Parts: sequence; structure tokens; C-alpha cells
Amino acid sequence: MAEAKLNKDVFGLSVDNHELVKLAYDTYLANSRSSHAKTLKRGEVRGGGKKPWKQKGTGRARFGSTRNPIWRHGGVAFGRTGEENFTKKISKSSKLLAVRQALSMQNADKAVVTIAKFDAKSGKTKDAVKELKLEAGKNYLLVVPEKTDEILRATNNIANLKVVRPTYLNVFDILNADQIIIVEAALEQIENWLIGKENA
Repeated sequence: MAEAKLNKDVFGLSVDNHELVKLAYDTYLANSRSSHAKTLKRGEVRGGGKKPWKQKGTGRARFGSTRNPIWRHGGVAFGRTGEENFTKKISKSSKLLAVRQALSMQNADKAVVTIAKFDAKSGKTKDAVKELKLEAGKNYLLVVPEKTDEILRATNNIANLKVVRPTYLNVFDILNADQIIIVEAALEQIENWLIGKENA
């Protein structure tokens, strides 16, 4: 694969502290988290309409329902409602810096490569695997300037390959990739997005 010159402000940062990268990583996971789990409160559990025993005279503690949370088969106290909000926020500048740090870390580990072009004109998966030199058991992140129909058709069935446009790069995908393949035409877009046109 041909190697293009990488901007040091994007791919050559010295990352001594990983706190920002971890924050961006955790934020991505938190914002991807769904809230479907739901427990039943005592009023939502079927049954329990009859008082288990009379209020006085039995010597036992008073109970009004067998669906009390401290009883077996009872409701759940303080359980999930299905409306929990797990989202986290991170400033735009912090997010962009975290992406630059993640790219720099991967580049330092020689996990970033560039290719002159990838148009997938044939639209065939077999040709895409051969052109990108993909290996089984490794996770790849392919950064393209545009997602064309041919590229999508050729890569959709490759389980260990994720294709993104430059502005959709994130710390999670970057750090989980064994190799990041960047089409040269996407490099300028990456630089413009992460450090601004004036610094590109």
C-alpha cells in the first residue's frame, strides 16, 4: 500500500495522558446504550388483590398485598423504568482532540496506512478484500471521502470491516481497529474537520 504524508497535528500528537480518550470512549458507549429493561412495581404485578391475612390478632406483621416488594413474586422496588437516560456530553473541541489523540496512538503503533484510491468499481466483495489486503481475524476501519453505491455493495458483507466518512470517525472505532485504512482523498477532509482549514 502506498503511503501518503500524514499531518503531525492529526497523526503525530504525543499522548501522555489517556483521560480524554477514555472519556470520549465511554461517552460513545453511553450514548449508544438503549434503555429497554423494565421491572414491574407492586401495582403492576398480577394478583395480590386479596389481603393475605387479617390486620390484627394473628401475631404476624400486617400486610395488605402478596405483591409487596419484600415478598417472593412481589414487585421490584426502585427497579428499571425503561426511561433511564444514560447519555453523556463532551464538548466538540474535546471530542475532536480525543479523535486526534486516538489517531496518533494508532499511528504510533503503525496501525494507520493510506492507499491512493478505492473505488470498488466491480462492486464485488472478493475484489474489495483483495484490493484492501484484508486478513481474517483482524478488524479494519476504512475511511473514504464518499460512500458510493459500489463501495457499499463491495464492503457490506465484510464482517470485520467498517466503512466511514472522515467526519464520522470516533474514538471507539479507531481504538478497536487493528488497522485503519485511509484513502488519500479523505486525508484533507480529516484535517479540515479536526484542525480547521486554516491549519490543514
